Amino acid sequence: MPAAHHILAIDQGTTSTRCIVFDNAGAPVATAQREFQQHYPAPGWVEHDPEDIWRDTLATAREAIEASGVGAERIAGIGITNQRETVVVWDRETGAPIHNAIVWQDRRTAETCAALKEQGHEDMVRARTGLLLDPYFSGTKLAWILDNVEGARARAEKGELAFGTIDCFLLWRLTGGKVHATDATNAGRTLLFDIHAQRWDEDLCKLIEVPMALLPEVHDNSYRFGETTPDLLGASIPIAGMAGDQQAALFGQACFEPGMAKSTYGTGCFMLLNTGEEAVTSENRLLTTPAYRFDGRTTYALEGSIFVAGAAIKWLRDGIGVITHAHDTDSLATRVPDSHGVYMVPAFVGLGAPHWDPDARGAIFGLTLGATAAHLARAALEAVVYQTRDLLTAMVEDGGARPTVMRVDGGMAANDWLCQFLADLLEIEVERPEHLEVTALGAAFLAGLCVGVWKDLDALATTHAQGRRFKPAMDAALRQQLLAGWEDALARTLRHP
Repeated sequence: MPAAHHILAIDQGTTSTRCIVFDNAGAPVATAQREFQQHYPAPGWVEHDPEDIWRDTLATAREAIEASGVGAERIAGIGITNQRETVVVWDRETGAPIHNAIVWQDRRTAETCAALKEQGHEDMVRARTGLLLDPYFSGTKLAWILDNVEGARARAEKGELAFGTIDCFLLWRLTGGKVHATDATNAGRTLLFDIHAQRWDEDLCKLIEVPMALLPEVHDNSYRFGETTPDLLGASIPIAGMAGDQQAALFGQACFEPGMAKSTYGTGCFMLLNTGEEAVTSENRLLTTPAYRFDGRTTYALEGSIFVAGAAIKWLRDGIGVITHAHDTDSLATRVPDSHGVYMVPAFVGLGAPHWDPDARGAIFGLTLGATAAHLARAALEAVVYQTRDLLTAMVEDGGARPTVMRVDGGMAANDWLCQFLADLLEIEVERPEHLEVTALGAAFLAGLCVGVWKDLDALATTHAQGRRFKPAMDAALRQQLLAGWEDALARTLRHP
């Protein structure tokens, strides 16, 4: 075992930035976290200030290292995981962003995507990228910046600008502008990357009007990308692992075999099912995506994306003041015996898989004078579970192996009631790990594999700490009654965008 056997994981999420120092048993030693401001310049638009993200990343990394008592020189490597599809364009000379980051939730390019669909391009895009033509993905957001920031397109074509998702931007900053690179999982979410050939695709770049001079190099997930400049963290530390947040969570959950699945409950909800070296094409409008890549060999996954999960709880708290704290939903949900017939369809930024309706908007059905804040809170939690069931059903219909256990993580998974309702509705066991921050752990695993903290996948599977299991206990008739109500509410939302 090397003398330096701790890993720093940078987990840059949609609403906060978190850094965690892990030891070689996969246990968190120290954590630092900061929330940052969200910007909503127009309906359906969501932006972040990249400088906020950089400031918080640096601050939380320093805080976590200091709190760990390990010292920067004893950190063997850094793993980065990030909110995917969020787009940054910056000046290669100065490193300064030319526009706010456009966030994965942003819907401003819906018309562009609809036009490309009408022109008949979606089949080609799906065949090469595993994705759909939807504003969720990076490519059309990148093109929007080039077309709406004065002089940006001309500068991009001259090679003066760089594009990256958040991982790439942080890597650039951490290495003092020396490294412009990303990993296969983040590249695979851009609409510009052929996930089968594992390279940027010239035809896709022309279709979406993105100059290839903007694009970073693409590497394996466990790879020595570069080193931090010594002035940032107190030592020069290898950046040795990177992955998009959902793939990092799959990895952190040790879902290394085909048929293993995880579902992460954060701002959104994302379910991934490992399909091995086969890139399964979905007939139910799920995504085919790289799960991870080692030594140039890609493992794939089917993915279902729900845009709003924890964000609905945040809306109850910040938007309409129904709750004071996010954790109040647990006590509120258990305070009432049922949702009183209330259903929430949280399509605040459109509906993701398997519907992919960017024009749908949030709706609440079944309100009566007897409905209370507790019923609204319960309906918000139930909506996350109903959508998860929709994803699992679609995956199995696509030929994916039905998992025997669903591994869950993310902040909402701390809610026992939610986990039990999930087991009841999915009709399979739900397993919650001992430590919920498996997204950061996945990034740490990737970096640790590269620098020798862990030997192989078997060592990681042994390190994965199983926590509590929840077993299905709901009466079948009640389950069907609840699902019928959900399907009715969903149909009404899709009929009336």
